[in-house]
Amino acid sequence: MTARRVKRRYAHSGAALLFLAPWLVGLLFLTLGPMLVSLYISFTDYSILAAPSWVGLGNYTTMFTSDKLFIQSLKVTFTYVAVSVPVKLIFALLVAMLLNKGIRGLGIYRTVYYIPTLLGGSVAIAMLWRKMLGGDGLLNGVLAMVGIKAPDWVANPKYALYSIVLLSVWQFGSSMIIFLAGLKQIPPEYDEASAVDGAGPFRRFFNITLPILSPVIFFNLVMQLITSFQSFTQAFVISNGSGGPVNSTLMYSLYLYKKGFSFFQMGYASAMAWVLVILIGVFTLLVFRSSKLWVHYEDGGKS
Repeated sequence: MTARRVKRRYAHSGAALLFLAPWLVGLLFLTLGPMLVSLYISFTDYSILAAPSWVGLGNYTTMFTSDKLFIQSLKVTFTYVAVSVPVKLIFALLVAMLLNKGIRGLGIYRTVYYIPTLLGGSVAIAMLWRKMLGGDGLLNGVLAMVGIKAPDWVANPKYALYSIVLLSVWQFGSSMIIFLAGLKQIPPEYDEASAVDGAGPFRRFFNITLPILSPVIFFNLVMQLITSFQSFTQAFVISNGSGGPVNSTLMYSLYLYKKGFSFFQMGYASAMAWVLVILIGVFTLLVFRSSKLWVHYEDGGKS
């Protein structure tokens, strides 16, 4: 290799490194750096106002042995994830299938159905949702017109969490768009051939549409699972930051926030954050492992 080629290679490497420099700086100082600091803080007693003192596994031990609210936040979050994720994906798939029928103005419908996804995570929409589901809200007003006396949905511990689930399902737009793109890739000949063979719509759906769409379902499932575990804004606004009534909406992220920014227990909050990372990683790994049984690809194999 000549000296000119060596010089040219180093020049290209230097240009590539310079091009990646902003991303590398962001990765080191905005992602990896804070993660390592929070990992260290999770082994300390740190109140922000004083220097951290090392407590080893004390935060983690307290978390799993004597903190009843931590266990409650896990129960609430698991319930929320178990209900909201499948309902949201099923609803998004149904809407995508309706929009896949070749109706006029498809672009308008896509936009309209995607708007809740853009707005649903905002504080203003969560406040509007709390007002709408309140004792004197719009929903109860409509039910009263037909003679149904409904409870205050957000103030009743039996229903408060499910009002947040309903808000989550309302934000189905992103999953719907991805499902719709996947449905557009299914060759219509498959459905037509099975119809000629006498297969009904339900059989065609379960034997043709779902298997071909399984990679898209897998992607949406992973993304919604991760997002649901981190849910915070809706629970914070609807419960006024308390996790009430009776801790029925005390989501994990909300309790983490309260520990860190209300009680200034940053060491404990950091430990909770790392437990959340592990939980998300475990559940994501389980979904990946299970995909070998139900995700099918075009080559006829499985994931």
